Amino acid sequence: MSLSRRTILLSGAALGAAGAVTGLPVAAGAAAARGPLAYPFTLGVASGDPDHEGFVLWTRLAPQPLAEDGLAGMPARDVPVHWELAADERFRHVLRRGVAVARTRSAHSVHVELAGLLPGREYFYRFRAERHVSPVGRTRTAPAPWTMPAALAMGFASCSQYEHGHFTAYRRLAETEPELILHLGDYQYEYAPDTYTVPGGNPRDHEGPETRTLANYRQRHAQYKTDADLQAAHAVAPWVVVFDDHEVENNWADEVPEAPDPEFPARRAAAFQAYYENMPLRRTSIPRGIDMQLYRRVRWGRLATFHMLDTRQYRDDQACGDGYDACPAAYDPARSITGAEQEAWLLDGFRRSDARWDILGQQVFFAQRDNNAGPLTVTSMDAWDGYVASRDRITRGWLAAGVRNPVVLTGDVHAHWASDLKLDYADPTSRTVGTELVCSSITSGGDGADSASGSHPWFPFNPHLRFQNNLRGYVRTTITPGQLSADFDVLPYVSQPGAPAYTRASFVIEDRVPGLHQTADNPVPSTARSTASQADLGQQTVHQETVRP
Repeated sequence: MSLSRRTILLSGAALGAAGAVTGLPVAAGAAAARGPLAYPFTLGVASGDPDHEGFVLWTRLAPQPLAEDGLAGMPARDVPVHWELAADERFRHVLRRGVAVARTRSAHSVHVELAGLLPGREYFYRFRAERHVSPVGRTRTAPAPWTMPAALAMGFASCSQYEHGHFTAYRRLAETEPELILHLGDYQYEYAPDTYTVPGGNPRDHEGPETRTLANYRQRHAQYKTDADLQAAHAVAPWVVVFDDHEVENNWADEVPEAPDPEFPARRAAAFQAYYENMPLRRTSIPRGIDMQLYRRVRWGRLATFHMLDTRQYRDDQACGDGYDACPAAYDPARSITGAEQEAWLLDGFRRSDARWDILGQQVFFAQRDNNAGPLTVTSMDAWDGYVASRDRITRGWLAAGVRNPVVLTGDVHAHWASDLKLDYADPTSRTVGTELVCSSITSGGDGADSASGSHPWFPFNPHLRFQNNLRGYVRTTITPGQLSADFDVLPYVSQPGAPAYTRASFVIEDRVPGLHQTADNPVPSTARSTASQADLGQQTVHQETVRP
């Protein structure tokens, strides 16, 4: 990407606010007849769910994004929004244009679902409402299904608690210019201000109370979307999103809330509605009450198929008090984290796949993590360890289907991890049957702390766990027909804006060779050390699993 293009993408908010982009048609007299609309593109733009013919373009009109009623200062009327799609960032070659309606009942969000485009191409898009022009976004179509792309640059992230720090990691990810970004859950958090805190106090505060109503969730999403670093990441590439728990409330499981709550169905429905309104999702994901279709596939030619899972909406309630325990119920074959229908869909996808890499994009830790050095196996009931038979069926399913390269991508635990996947975790000599890559949080848990590779206290009795680091960050991958390389990028701090990012460790998964090969282990570089005091880095050494993930 050229410097001029990066400037447009990463400084687009200022460009749009100034009205510097011209060329979109203006409806004569519209503003005067209805009263002028204040600048509405405060939440930026986004795109998502690409296939080989198109993608979704998104924006939401919000002149006053933090308004308590959740309607962001918009008048109580529907507003026509013009959109354009071009082959170049300066819109000299406009390919498509049209008008969508930002409706009051949908919090003036816009989802433009395009089809009939050329595969494997880069596109640029923008919106106009009355005389106001949005920032410019970059997106792309997936390659044609029958082709084998040479490479895909894909990044994935999760867990961005606004109060816990600055979203610098999103900007650093955007600056790497990925072709695709996966967000694996906890995009926003539900807590009232100053109730979920980090050591030393939260650098920022949530607006409004704990989210329970549609107005609350709309306001909270809008607050997150006002962050310029998050806007930069949305504008640079198409996203594929799935939720975890905090988009609704901590550790919910299907229709079971964390604590008894007769109003939970209404809360879940409100959270789903706001989630759809604020994400670049296709119309197949429009909520219907307390139900929302979110598990789906994204194909990247014959190189990769992304099986995006929903491990919240259909799961059985967590066993044994929803914590860490040596829990017999975790092994009950009747219990499922995916539900029977989603499990059958996934296994069928394995059987039908012709992809070089089959990648599961999902929320909670897949490999076993025993936290007890003694004879008992003590694990988290909120992760796949709480649904052992469910994990076993899916692992055996990809083996039976002959999946060439199974890789699981995970968020949730606020730390980087990498692990080999086994059929029998009780036998360290059993063969490796897949690989799991876990991204740290964007901010959740605060600054965190660096740790030496191989030093985690659970490693001796979990030999399949290969890497852990408790700094904030994201994971960058380069996927080719011959290998998948993963760079675990970290930031030395998030309590202040502007932190540098660097690659803490790198791994490679070779085609047809499940398991990890470490290629780099990089301690904190001197340039990063100089921007954060060692006292700050050393204060937070508690493993993140002890904080609400």
